[in-house]
Amino acid sequence: MVHALEEIRRVLARNGILIDLRPLADRLPVEVVSASETRRAGLVDQLPEDVAKDETANRSIAQAEERDWFTRELEEFFPFNYYWDSPKEMQEYVEGEWADFITIDEKVLQNARSIWAVANADARVRIPLKMLITRWRKQRA
Repeated sequence: MVHALEEIRRVLARNGILIDLRPLADRLPVEVVSASETRRAGLVDQLPEDVAKDETANRSIAQAEERDWFTRELEEFFPFNYYWDSPKEMQEYVEGEWADFITIDEKVLQNARSIWAVANADARVRIPLKMLITRWRKQRA
């Protein structure tokens, strides 16, 4: 990934800005939420490969900063929530779109189904992510 950052630096305009926006590998909860309450069903299982990619990205950007390729100007964390109308919709989405990143244990799915079945009519299933956004300024060559 350091090579990719070097290439970005090469083609980025003088004083150009690089935005690093990504979810962080974290212990993500599966929640059932309604207007009146939030109940946790369990945690997703982060695949080791995804955790390794996140660690590699962190090391690579740190190396680019050490080499004075980019200067960190601003860094923030913010929540980003995915919602589904039912545990089944969540399971289908995760299996179709996130299979390379996470899995959800059957026990967690069963807990989500049970909580959702007795929750208020407005209940939805949610996985909150922790997002990182960092603005980097290209250093003069």
